[in-house]
Amino acid sequence: MSKAPGGQRPRRKPISMRDAALTVVKNLQGSGHVALFAGGCVRDMLMGNDPHDYDIATSAKPDEVVQAFRRTQRVGAQFGVVLVRIGQHMIEVATFRTDLAYHDGRRPIGVEFSNPKEDACRRDFTINGIFFDPIADEVVDHVGGQKDLKARMIRAIGEPAKRFAEDHLRLLRAVRFAARFDFEIEPETWTAMCRYAEEIRRISPERIRIELEAILSNANRSMAVRHLHRMGILKHLWPGADVLSPQVEGIFDVLSALPETARFELSLAAMLLSLTSKQVVGVCDALRCSHATQGTVKWLVEKQDTLMTPSTVKLADLKRLMAHAAFDDLMSLFLAKLKTTSGDTGPFQEIEGRVQGILPDQVAPPPLLTGNDLKALGVVPGPDYKAILDRVYDAQLNDEIRQREEAVALAQDLLKERRQSHGAD
Repeated sequence: MSKAPGGQRPRRKPISMRDAALTVVKNLQGSGHVALFAGGCVRDMLMGNDPHDYDIATSAKPDEVVQAFRRTQRVGAQFGVVLVRIGQHMIEVATFRTDLAYHDGRRPIGVEFSNPKEDACRRDFTINGIFFDPIADEVVDHVGGQKDLKARMIRAIGEPAKRFAEDHLRLLRAVRFAARFDFEIEPETWTAMCRYAEEIRRISPERIRIELEAILSNANRSMAVRHLHRMGILKHLWPGADVLSPQVEGIFDVLSALPETARFELSLAAMLLSLTSKQVVGVCDALRCSHATQGTVKWLVEKQDTLMTPSTVKLADLKRLMAHAAFDDLMSLFLAKLKTTSGDTGPFQEIEGRVQGILPDQVAPPPLLTGNDLKALGVVPGPDYKAILDRVYDAQLNDEIRQREEAVALAQDLLKERRQSHGAD
């Protein structure tokens, strides 16, 4: 191994997350405990996908996990969960457990430590209840998850009604997984989901929004929202959501026409196109969206028809739209609406051609005229002040003026007109 510059010890190659998780399993198994990869990472591995993270289920109690590793953090002691730091990775390690009664439609009042089979049977869906022993290279499947993966099926573990009565958020998780993997939902599971749809109102808005973000950020978003509507849950996602019911078919169509990579803000705007700005703000508030998300969704809904008639869109107006961070989303929404209404994408092509002809430094150039210039002309800050600045900048964006002298001359003309107008009054 070559030395690093300055005679320092060479840097070690960063350990992968899988190797970090494997280190934890080896340590625990070496100490006589059962330790297995669990949940989503196993599902993803069996589907041929790279897991985003690795969770470990073990027979070791939390105190034993803490004793076995140098860097740990208890994050759910009452549920037997400990985070173990290996390199730069935090690996979640949970003791095999059985959940006690659920009291709020979301979390159990406590747990009892158990064994792999009982731990698998407390989980939500069969595809998420599979374990894997990376040392023995063996799948441990107590719930038939492998069979459902092959069948491309979302199936609740055990009695479906019990699973959804325990944790109402599983209603949205089922739809999210169905959309993410393009799986069917098993009939008995679906029946139970419809039965408990209204209970989603007991779940916190933040948790609903997080699931909705994942659903609407997926290419199968239209199918997912259709599931939510058919299940009867869409109208309960936030207060007043039933106002969308008359427009659901149009919503499905627009969502289908969005780019596969459309982000949450664009997809949410596509769902809310029929609402007023005030209503959009109300929805975003109800879902506890960030101010940035709310601003983007509101802007998209407000501007949705701005480009529909290209001949009426002035160059200055187009540049102002282009200067917004969500302009690409607006163009995607514009195209989706055309595809689902007239089917004529000509207006989009016309606007796109104009956009391509505008250089980046022409979109929002520094103003030729500033407030200091107006002060020098004797203009007192007030309504006229802003109106003149806006008019001059519009002329600049429209390429009607290109020099500072032209801007000053235009400001003088506008000021003269206003004084004459005020005098006439």
